[in-house]
Amino acid sequence: MAPGPRSEFAKRFGANLARARREAGVSQEELGHRASLHRTAVGQLERGERVARAETLFKLACALSVPVGCFFEGMAWEAPPLAVGRFAFSDSGPK
Repeated sequence: MAPGPRSEFAKRFGANLARARREAGVSQEELGHRASLHRTAVGQLERGERVARAETLFKLACALSVPVGCFFEGMAWEAPPLAVGRFAFSDSGPK
């Protein structure tokens, strides 16, 4: 994946997903099973190598019993008037 906003988005999403999974106390394999995903797909998402589709977001949130929004903590979309929007990231990423 090329450097830029999308790769930063994928990395932040992945870190948030990994945190939610650890807090739920499940392995990547167990999360994959619960969400009908392969374990390698969960790993790719957590490492920021893939960006999840809406259906996958929903499956992951339901499998972890968390709101979908928890995967987007520390991220926002900035859309200035009459300009192209961009992602913005806070300094306090996942721990």
